[in-house]
Amino acid sequence: MPLVVVTTSPRVPPGLLSHQAWQALRSGPVLTGSPGHPQLPYLADAGVEVEVVTPDPRGLAERAAAGETVVWLAGDGDEEFMRGLGHAALALEDPPLIEVVPGSYDLPGARVLDLVRVMDRLRAECPWDRKQTHESLVPYLLEEAYEVLETIEEGDHAALREELGDLLLQVVFHARVAEGFDMDDVAAGIVDKLVRRHPHVFGSVKAESADEVNDNWEAIKAAERASRGDESLFDGVPMGQPALSLAAQLLRRAERSGVPDSLAAAVGQGVARELFDLVSRARAAGVDPEAELRAAARAYRDRVRAWESHRS
Repeated sequence: MPLVVVTTSPRVPPGLLSHQAWQALRSGPVLTGSPGHPQLPYLADAGVEVEVVTPDPRGLAERAAAGETVVWLAGDGDEEFMRGLGHAALALEDPPLIEVVPGSYDLPGARVLDLVRVMDRLRAECPWDRKQTHESLVPYLLEEAYEVLETIEEGDHAALREELGDLLLQVVFHARVAEGFDMDDVAAGIVDKLVRRHPHVFGSVKAESADEVNDNWEAIKAAERASRGDESLFDGVPMGQPALSLAAQLLRRAERSGVPDSLAAAVGQGVARELFDLVSRARAAGVDPEAELRAAARAYRDRVRAWESHRS
């Protein structure tokens, strides 16, 4: 007879189990090594008795090999026990069948719930995390964003995963520090915005090309600004961003709104005028001036490093 292992996700509300899991849990004696397993109250309500025991991989394997159907309700931290169970079963002359029945599954994005839970605990129990404010976290937000940018520019996709995690932490941290909203509100806001600005996906609007999608996006943004009562097309542009990217964003928004090109001529004086003109020329050429200058800076860095290595 089989040894049935029922697995559950701690990120899914207890009691929401698959049909196969309920069948397995009613097929034989149910054992678990987790006295605080979140499913226990719900199984008790359903009339399923669960015995909490000291994990004994060999004993369970022998009971199953002897013809008894045994159900093991797996809990968090059972990985070592599961490995021991597999080794114990293979060591028997007539190994029993071990059947794994998923009781609940993680949906995509479920691990973000873990991050929210960890952040809640850090905010409550860690002196450093507890004292942080939106203002004190700003340097870390900028640093992590630039580290993500660097991994992309370097093509280091292995490091990109870690850096994106660090950046995500900053979002969750700010949501936890906030008063008046939380991470669910942050997520709900961006979901609503994405649905609203993609009527060609979530509505009846037709868009056959990326250019059409972009035109629709800008039209919807303009309507949103008008509904908010924005007085200028530049309302909402973050003026604290790096100067090259700021100039490029102002020119891009002005171009989309039909601002005369003549207004961009002869802006500022001296070097400032030359720099702004270069940004305007870069926009006309279809390149990102910030990215172009960063690429030149990296090339200069590499030249200096090569010069240093030849000197030593």
